[in-house]
Amino acid sequence: MGCNRNCGLIAGAVIGAVLAVFGGILMPVGDMLIEKTIKKEVVLEEGTIAFKNWVKTGTDVYRQFWIFDVQNPDEVTVNSSKIKVKQRGPYTYRVRYLAKENITQDPETHTVSFLQPNGAIFEPSLSVGTEDDTFTILNLAVAAAPQLYPNTFMQGILNSFIKKSKSSMFQNRTLKELLWGYTDPFLNLVPYPITTTIGVFYPYNNTADGIYKVFNGKDDISKVAIIDTYKGRKNLSYWSSYCDLINGTDAASFPPFVEKTRVLQFFSSDICRSIYAVFGAEINLKGIPVYRFILPSFAFASPFQNPDNHCFCTEKIISKNCTLYGVLDIGKCKEGKPVYISLPHFLHASPEIAELIEGLSPNEEEHSTYLDVEPITGFTLQFAQRMQINILVKPAKNIVALKDLKHNYLVPILWLNETATIADEKAEIFRNQVTGKINLLGLIEMILMSVGAVMFIAFTISYCACRLKNAK
Repeated sequence: MGCNRNCGLIAGAVIGAVLAVFGGILMPVGDMLIEKTIKKEVVLEEGTIAFKNWVKTGTDVYRQFWIFDVQNPDEVTVNSSKIKVKQRGPYTYRVRYLAKENITQDPETHTVSFLQPNGAIFEPSLSVGTEDDTFTILNLAVAAAPQLYPNTFMQGILNSFIKKSKSSMFQNRTLKELLWGYTDPFLNLVPYPITTTIGVFYPYNNTADGIYKVFNGKDDISKVAIIDTYKGRKNLSYWSSYCDLINGTDAASFPPFVEKTRVLQFFSSDICRSIYAVFGAEINLKGIPVYRFILPSFAFASPFQNPDNHCFCTEKIISKNCTLYGVLDIGKCKEGKPVYISLPHFLHASPEIAELIEGLSPNEEEHSTYLDVEPITGFTLQFAQRMQINILVKPAKNIVALKDLKHNYLVPILWLNETATIADEKAEIFRNQVTGKINLLGLIEMILMSVGAVMFIAFTISYCACRLKNAK
């Protein structure tokens, strides 16, 4: 009887030890299986989960606009007063709904090239008004004229066309005209072969961005989705320096197994540069653990603070010899137009930049840029990319519409938020196919190890107690 009991206790302890060991072995084996599966499914080739969602996003992407409506145009034009603006919006468009085109795999370089068609569909239910809403805004053509043609003689000729068209520093335009283009009356009078249609995003609809060539990750998963060339070049050739380098992905996804210490780099053709985000926090998005990466204020720092930004400071006087921060001059990639980008409401910008503008209220929560990335797959499941477009206006004594100005103005035109969040049904699929299986595997590992350890300890103690009792 004693033998049977002792044998049973020993068997229980052995089984517990085996379970604990099996649970321990399952951890690296399980991690290896997960890693193998992820590496297979994030490759950008026909048949993978990543490729299906990469060709055409399954999540609605929206671009929201807030327009800065000028309240005192006459005061500014005549007295060079501070510009009073009132933000109106959001006006929402659905974008990035078209599938990539001309997709071509190159097995030798392990890259895939494509074009990204552009299109925007107005969403009335997500907007405060219609595309016919009218705003008082800066006259884009008049403001840019003295910057594009600094020669006194040329300015005199342009001034005659400006006066004849009765154009001034400000104009009234509908939302649709401002964003997507209108025939400018001043430019329409110029007897030279120039583009007479102007708009903040003109041309956009029925155009395409690219050609992009990105690594498909077939040979090296750490390079998947990273841009190799854009329009056939590895750099933009605007600034003839390392500022031109195209780094990172398009922000829709990143190489898998993202760590908190990683700096996520992504390229945006809208702002003609690569930029980066750093880890901010861990959050839960619809039951999926994600890492939130944020665009740091350092990305818009002055060249003295951040040497990487020296290319984006070309105006030495207004920038106070490049010591001001918070705005980047991208005029060189906008055909010389005086276009500056910043965060909305000049968030994280030098106070001097906005001192001539009234009506701004920078807010970290509403105006910062972030990416919510699922760390195992590297997929971006939610993002908000926010940017403000500004035009530099200088006094110009040879142009009547600008001759009474006494200040240099950095005029905010609009700010936008391009945003998307994984849909509920997509989140459920992701939980079932990815995070759910990983969590289940982890739970099994912990149960096996815990139960095995408890069994081993309990049966071992019982066996020792039994032996001690029999010895007495």
